[in-house]
This record gives sequence, C-alpha cells and structure tokens, in this order.
Amino acid sequence: MNTQAAQIFGFAETSPAARPPVASLAGLPSKIRLQPENVRNGLAQLVLTLVELLRELLERQALRRIDAGSLTESEIERVGDTFLRLAEEIEKLKAYFGFTDEDLNLNLGPLGKLR
Repeated sequence: MNTQAAQIFGFAETSPAARPPVASLAGLPSKIRLQPENVRNGLAQLVLTLVELLRELLERQALRRIDAGSLTESEIERVGDTFLRLAEEIEKLKAYFGFTDEDLNLNLGPLGKLR
C-alpha cells in the first residue's frame, strides 16, 4: 500500500520486515509438499467428516424432538431406521478408505471434540 493510501485509511506504513509474523502461519512448513496420490483419501476424509458432523447434529435434533413429543411413532421409527442405515454406510466407507473414528473426529476448539 502506498503512503498516501495508508494515511487516508489510517494505517501505519511498515516495511514487510518490520511486520510481526502471522501467528497462525508460524508452524507451517516453508514448502508445501503436495502428494497427488493422497488427494483422494484427503477428500474422502473431509467429506466423511462433514457427513459425520451433520449426522451428529441431525441425530441430536431428532432426539430433542422425540423428547418433546413432536414426532409420531411412525416418524420415530423412520428416523431410527434412517440413522441406522446412515451409520452402516459411513462404517462401510470408513473401512474402504481405512479410516478410524478418530480420523473423522473434529476438534471444535473451545467446544471440545465432536465425539
């Protein structure tokens, strides 16, 4: 950014060497080593992790609705069957890609881990 623009927007102009390093980048390697053969597993892990997160959220919501009495017996049965089948499919995909439960566990920061 040029000096005039920095003054207009109220930013102090500093040289790149004088700027403090970004804390979130401090632990990263200086070179990125991409491995094309791992892209498939990485993408599968990401997708399965997101599916697992959504499954957990939907399951908790279903339990709240069951506890509140807002679902009929047939709806409860359908929800149970759906979650059972989804869990079976996730297990099959985890086995296919060689993932464990821990591989799909998200660290949610201050909230703790997903499981």
